[in-house]
Amino acid sequence: MIRLDKVSKQFPTGVFALSDISFEIGKGEFVFLVGPTGSGKTTIFRLLTREILPTTGEIIVDNFDIAKLPNNKISHLRKKIGVVFQDLKLLMDRTVFENIALPLEVSDIDPIAATKIVEDIMEKVGILAHRDKFPIQLSGGESQRAAIARALTLKPDIVLADEPTGNLDQVTAMEIVKLLLDINSTGTTVVMATHNEDIVKALSKRVIILDKGELVGKDGKKLNTSAEHSEKKSAIIDVAARKLENKSEDKPEEKVIPVTKKENEDEDF
Repeated sequence: MIRLDKVSKQFPTGVFALSDISFEIGKGEFVFLVGPTGSGKTTIFRLLTREILPTTGEIIVDNFDIAKLPNNKISHLRKKIGVVFQDLKLLMDRTVFENIALPLEVSDIDPIAATKIVEDIMEKVGILAHRDKFPIQLSGGESQRAAIARALTLKPDIVLADEPTGNLDQVTAMEIVKLLLDINSTGTTVVMATHNEDIVKALSKRVIILDKGELVGKDGKKLNTSAEHSEKKSAIIDVAARKLENKSEDKPEEKVIPVTKKENEDEDF
């Protein structure tokens, strides 16, 4: 379902957001992506949605080769991935119902069918009574539920939840995690980025651990990467330099369609 093979991401500033990352996530898994702010969690999500491209390495998402995916196929990839953004990205001038219906509207789904889909999802996540409210009128937990509902409208195969419990109290946070577990129980692959150790410890789920852009643990095992880090980074820089040198002058650089931010604006490397 998801595979990263020796993936690195270096930004124009020279900063490495990720260095030599490899892991796989199978269909229907629930996986925690763990690490402090700046560890690379958000960068991985941006790579998976093809908002940015890797500097080196291969990324496969549901048989899509991210690096080789043409622009006219990006929308097909993104329909398979529902994203719960760290800052939610709810539109303040639209009602909760209208926010959740937005992906269906963009996809030209019949309005009558779209209404039924949105109402069913809102009921599933427990916010149908708030359909006509605006986001500013919601509590933190209700806002998270609205963001999750919006991520589910196109029935994605994968849900990426970026710190969905970051600003919530412990009780509300566990309610949101329970909702994600319910979604996972239907066969949807869920990847939840978090630095909340209490939540991770409370659940017996697979954990992938990042620190400063490096993979330091997965499948319950800590990895020893520090000794080889400098050597690997030098090799990655050499590969990136060769790729730039070999790029054909008569072939324009492929333009990446952004989802939310510009490539050099990554607040959580």
